[in-house]
Amino acid sequence: MLLEHLPPESATKTAIRNAIPLDELQRMSKDARPDLGQWSGVETLIVQLTDEVRLLRHVTVAANGGKPGEFVPTPRPGIPPKSAAKQCKGLTDEQRRALDPRLRTEP
Repeated sequence: MLLEHLPPESATKTAIRNAIPLDELQRMSKDARPDLGQWSGVETLIVQLTDEVRLLRHVTVAANGGKPGEFVPTPRPGIPPKSAAKQCKGLTDEQRRALDPRLRTEP
């Protein structure tokens, strides 16, 4: 129980990670889900800063006539990647009528 709550950068957790065989580590990397990991407050602030700098670079390139491509923010814990997230298609007519009684007579 005590080991589970140690910070990821602790000496104990680092030693445990270093003891994992390379083939097992590669297999775990393929199945990794960063959105399910644990981040400290410092890590969260660093990734926010990194994304802001990347976005600033992205906007600067676009403002100067370049084509920077799509900006993709760094994945964060608790937020599933777009591929895993369900895309909202909007409400059906029935759902809209259920939410707003004024729409009950609308087709």
